[in-house]
Amino acid sequence: MSLYCLENHRTEEQLLRMQDLERRGVCLFCPDGLDEHSGLEPVWRGGSWTIAPNDFPYQGTSLHLLLIPTEHVTDMADLSDEARTGFFDALLFAREKYGLDSYGIGVRNGRCERTGGTIRHLHVHLLVGDPATAAESPVRMRFSSAV
Repeated sequence: MSLYCLENHRTEEQLLRMQDLERRGVCLFCPDGLDEHSGLEPVWRGGSWTIAPNDFPYQGTSLHLLLIPTEHVTDMADLSDEARTGFFDALLFAREKYGLDSYGIGVRNGRCERTGGTIRHLHVHLLVGDPATAAESPVRMRFSSAV
């Protein structure tokens, strides 16, 4: 089974990166992949989670963070007790660091072929819409694919 759902890419640059990682068998969000291959600059690392800005932020966002568990699972319900608790530590850190009083969270669980996701490693999108462009560019996150 592949690590990536290439058909769900949003940009050509993202597709090329996914194809390269797939060829090399590297999961971008596992600890080794995140450290050695992602180019993402983590803003926080907790016991079981890492927070980093998304390299490919959604249109209409003023902030798009990824909360990434160290465990390689595809469903939040499959996280260990430690990681489930750690998620809220990560969320609280992000909320405090960025002074957030309004934000959205998006999570795709299960097979990326059916959820619109791009990688078979759970990650949580923390999204803040850009008030300056909200009327003409609301934030949209895909949650399904035609399979």
